Amino acid sequence: MNSLITLISILTPLFLGFFIRVPKRWLPLVDKGLGWLVYLILLLIGVSLSQVENLGAQMQTIISATVLLFVCVIGLNLLVLMWFDRRYPWQVTGNGKKANVSIRGSLKQVGCVLLGFLAGNALPAAWLPSENLGTYCLMLLVLLVGVQLRSSGITLRQVLINKRGVQTCVLITLSSLAGGLLFAALMPQVSWSKGLALASGFGWYSLSGIVMTEAYGPVWGSIALLNDLAREFFALVFIPLLMRGHPSAAVGVGGATSLDFTLPVIQSSGGLAAVPLAISFGFVINVLAPVLMVVFSAMHF
Repeated sequence: MNSLITLISILTPLFLGFFIRVPKRWLPLVDKGLGWLVYLILLLIGVSLSQVENLGAQMQTIISATVLLFVCVIGLNLLVLMWFDRRYPWQVTGNGKKANVSIRGSLKQVGCVLLGFLAGNALPAAWLPSENLGTYCLMLLVLLVGVQLRSSGITLRQVLINKRGVQTCVLITLSSLAGGLLFAALMPQVSWSKGLALASGFGWYSLSGIVMTEAYGPVWGSIALLNDLAREFFALVFIPLLMRGHPSAAVGVGGATSLDFTLPVIQSSGGLAAVPLAISFGFVINVLAPVLMVVFSAMHF
């Protein structure tokens, strides 16, 4: 029942957002609101992590599990998409030129988690935020994501008509889930369904951090968060290099961030021809991520 409530609480505001179209002049406010909500959610994740007993003993698990999960998922993503690009070549107008890469935003996000952790240790228990606050923030976040997607002028036809974008989404989804199964096989304490859930964030760290915290506790929520943040770091650095010969891999490696945070890097290194691919792929993967995470985290196998 709890998993059903979580699924409804995430999908309902997301699809409600699809029916809300705001004027373009308001979109910067929506973007700014999303940015602040992400920071608030990361702070709350840090606070939750600070309440874990014997956290020092858990740190080795967090670090080792994050590294292994990242290698399994990203490794299979690249293996499958690079094969796809070689088997079905596709040229972009760019030449893989060097793009302006900034990891300042990612560092800020890590800093928010650390700040929340410090605040959770310093504040009296009575001053700590309610556990439900993270869920409310997440609901507002996905509502604004829906509004952003609807108001950006993207239609479902535009998404589905981009064959390569849909193909890239399918391959990223299947290879990520295969990576989650590989992770579960290598970690005896991780069930198959848990491995699939952890691999379904696709780079949407603010969502995966909260959903996995609610499903499996702050330790595994932090592992999901760090894994998806690592995808963002990796994408920022390697998209320009991958774009030279593997454009689908370059777009797919960004996961959910290909629709926003890594889109400028995709455009600058791949040219305008890569933008429709990124938008189609990013749109579908942003819808799939919350569904797959909640469904798999509700299962036990």
